This record gives sequence, structure tokens and C-alpha cells, in this order.
Amino acid sequence: MSNSALNRRWAELLLEALTRHGLCHVCIAPGSRSTSLTLAAVENHKLTCHTHFDERGLGYLALGLAKAGKKPIAVIVTSGTAVANLYPSLIEAGLTGERLVFLTADRPPELIDCGANQAIRQVGIFASHPTQTLALPRPTTEIPASWLVSSIDNAMSNLKQGALHINCPFAEPLYGNEMTAHQDWLQTLGEWWQGNEPWLAQPEMHTTLKAVDWDIWQKKQGIVLAGRMRAEEGKYVTQWAEEMGWPLIGDVLSQTGQPLPCADLWLTHSRTQEILAQGQLVIQFGASLTSKRLLQWQAKCQPEQYWIVDPIAGRLDPANHRGRKFTCSVTDWLREHPAYSRAPWADELNSWSKSACKCVETKLTEEFSEAAIAHRLPQLLPEQGQLFVGNSLIVRLVDALGQLPVGYPVYSNRGASGIDGLIATAAGVQRATNKPTLTIIGDISALYDLNSLALLRHLSAPMLLIIVNNNGGQIFSLLPTPQEERQRFYCMPQDVNFDHVAAMFDLNYAAPQNWPELKRCAQQVWDRKETTLIELKVSGNAGAICLQELLEQVAAL
Repeated sequence: MSNSALNRRWAELLLEALTRHGLCHVCIAPGSRSTSLTLAAVENHKLTCHTHFDERGLGYLALGLAKAGKKPIAVIVTSGTAVANLYPSLIEAGLTGERLVFLTADRPPELIDCGANQAIRQVGIFASHPTQTLALPRPTTEIPASWLVSSIDNAMSNLKQGALHINCPFAEPLYGNEMTAHQDWLQTLGEWWQGNEPWLAQPEMHTTLKAVDWDIWQKKQGIVLAGRMRAEEGKYVTQWAEEMGWPLIGDVLSQTGQPLPCADLWLTHSRTQEILAQGQLVIQFGASLTSKRLLQWQAKCQPEQYWIVDPIAGRLDPANHRGRKFTCSVTDWLREHPAYSRAPWADELNSWSKSACKCVETKLTEEFSEAAIAHRLPQLLPEQGQLFVGNSLIVRLVDALGQLPVGYPVYSNRGASGIDGLIATAAGVQRATNKPTLTIIGDISALYDLNSLALLRHLSAPMLLIIVNNNGGQIFSLLPTPQEERQRFYCMPQDVNFDHVAAMFDLNYAAPQNWPELKRCAQQVWDRKETTLIELKVSGNAGAICLQELLEQVAAL
């Protein structure tokens, strides 16, 4: 009996086993060696298949689906460098906790290290970055079906966060018509096929214990920092901190509504530093703080204890404070640690925040600039929609100068904070939720992921992609890079326009010249339920200069 039939049965069992762990989306790139996996995914009625010709973008598409869908997402690629192109998205998932399952087709062992075409060493290719790895043997009926399904079950049950890499060697022939061959091998699993449960169930106990001394700590002067969280968690933290009477400094990704906005600015003032120095306990909910000034304060603050609450395992505190790490969901922790109602102890911070916001409003009222767009971004958001923010300068400007609505879903790739794969990730977020999506990224980020514009052509809900074209990586204008070498070796201006790119991918395009035009364009996207690429051509380092000027102005208040 040919290998093609057994390859197919092997792949069918593998994909079916994955569906028993909540997996319902598969992202597929073209390839011959992965044929068995692809066809098995297509024929499994439990799975929705997504395609992309670029494996790098495909990995990020899966990352976006996992971010918004909260379930594991599978990726199928062929052998060779196709596998290596998944590395960036795998690393990001490991840092931000999304569960991805990479199914990499491979040549059988006898074709490795002997000059065979498209054959590379794929086992262990991702080093220590996957959470789980499973190097499968080539398909054979000498291995019972129960071994394969229980191996998948074990790996998935232990995949709490990050990526699972399953390497799948297949021998030729890869194509054939023996559709009923080796069914007896599958049927050794009996009635398992008629159910939806794993072959090997490993129930997990979810318990979040209350800190035994919480009754003491809750009566102290606390400070709440809010990093990356889900929308419902952001709302919960805001209510909890308000009842506790503790100041809350919220990140752009916290979805807390940032009750003390423009923190990146007012944290520069000596008086705010004096107030915060009185905090006895700092509790940080969620990781990935964006603000440079907040990170600087976080590094040097010396409370009695520093607590971090985040479901991702690990320390998550580069400053290595004395304190506690609670590895659990934010919601579970708050439920076990109810608020102790008291009057605010640091109410003066509200005045400093309002003063900083007034400086921002005064400076940017008449401007149509990168900084002004970051400040007014909430006015462009669709109702019942979501926001995806790119990296580099734009996320810092939105964090420092804007105030997003409480509980409004915000996504970003702030694990490794790379500029690759942002368009593909945003496309995945949109596909997972079917919500109107506003995405804002820089020009270099867009160039990095240009192929993924193909993913925006057939969306189920409107997408507004704003590309802020400041002609280069202007984040380096905020850093002490050598002035004489900054443009050539750091910012690297490309002098490009994106109108032809939009035409190539059959996307609507607009380049508004002022704020009213931009608002009209955005509203048209939401009203007409279409996908549009908006290019905002702004002055080079003006956004970075504006932020520096505001920092100096607020520090001098």
C-alpha cells in the first residue's frame, strides 16, 4: 500500500486530535510536502482554513487569530526555509502567551543531510523558544494510532502559553487515490471517533489562592500599574483601583481608560515623583509597559513590596523588586482580593494629569501631525470595534498623548516589540472577532509586511489601515543616536508612497490632508463596511520633537 494513503490517515488523526483541544482555525501556506496535512485540514468540518502565500505573514495571521480568539491556532507549512519563516511569530507568541501549533512538514530522515532538495534540519530548529515540541516519526502502521493521538493530547494539555512545534516527516509518494486504505488502523480507536473528547484527558485544576496577609496590605497606600490585559480585565482593574482609592497608571494596552492620562509626560515632574514615593505597595496587573518614563520610575521605585499579577509564567520584572508574582488571570486574582473601600490617598496626581493633558491639547489643537493624530485617535475608533497599534514611535505617542476608552479592545505585538508581521497580525485579530478594526502602523512596519496586504482584500468586517508615513524609523530620533549617521544607518528613509501598493492589492486608498478629511474617510469606511488604506504623510521627526518638547514643558510646570 502506498505511503500517500498512510500519510493521509496519519494527518487526519493528527488534525482531529487537535480539534479536541478547542482548535478550530488552521492557517495554511502552499507546499507539496505538507499535502497530507493540508487536505486533512480541508476535509475536517470542524476547522476553518485560512491561506497566505507568505509563511512569515502566515505565522502572524495565526498570532492575531489567537490574540483575539483566545484559542489555539494551527499553522501548516511545507519543509525547508518555509519553516524558518515562522520563527518571529513563534517568539512573539512565547512572550505574550498566545497558543500556536506549528505543523511543519518535513522530509523523512533518510533524506536529511545527504543533499536532497528542500531538506534542512528541522528538528530543534526553534531552539528553546517553543513551549512544547514533538518530533514525530514518519507514518507507519507499526506505531498504534493510540500513540499518535495520546502524544498530541499530552502536548496540548501542557500547552498553557506559547507555541507547540510538531515536526511531521512524510515520505513520497505524497499524492494518491487510495482513500479507504488503512482505515483499520484508524478504527482501532473505536468509538472515540464519534465523540469530541481527547483520547488522553488531563484535567487542570484552576485555583487562585488569596494572599494570607491581604487584610494588612489592602489598608496601605498602594499604586496600581496596568499593562497588557483583556478588555474586561481592564474595566475590572479600573473599578477595583477606584474603590481602593489607589492611583492607577494605565498603559495604552491596559484598556483601563487610562484614568490618569499623559502619564509619560507628568511622570517627569519632581512633585509627582514625591507623591509616588509614598506608595507602600505597587501592584502591576499585566506585563509590557510602553512608557519610557513609567519604566524608569518602575525600575527605581522602592515600595515595601512589588506584586505582579499575570497569567504568563516567569518573573516579568526586569528591575527585580522584592515582592510576589501571582501567575493567574487578573480576574481570578481580583475576585480573591476584594477592594477595601477608602478615600484616595494621592488625589493630587489628578491635577498633574489634567495639567499635562492641557499642555498637549494647547500644543496640538491646530496641528495635523503624527502627534496630533495619536492624541485624537479615539475620535476615529468605530463603535463596537477594536484597535490594533503598531510598534516603534506610534505606540509611544498614543500612550503618551492619548486616552483610549475604558474597556475598548486594543491589540499589539508588544512581546518582542518587533515591527515585522503587524499587518498580518491585525488581519488575524479582525478575522477572529469580525469586528470593525482600526490599525495604525508606521511606514517601515508597512514595508516590512507588504505581502500581508493580500490578507485585507476579503474581510468580513471593515478595516481601516492607517500608515503614518514619516519617511523612516523616526523612533531613532528619540534616542541619542549619532546625529551625522542617524538618517543613513538608523532612520533609513525610503521616500516611498503607498498609493500604488494599494492599487496592486485592490484596496481603497486615501491620503487626507487635514483632520476633517481624515475623520470623513474613517467614517466612510465604517459606514460602507469596506477596507481602506489611508496614508498620512507627515514631517519626518516632528512627532519625536513634539514629544520631547512636551516632556520639557510639563517637567517645568
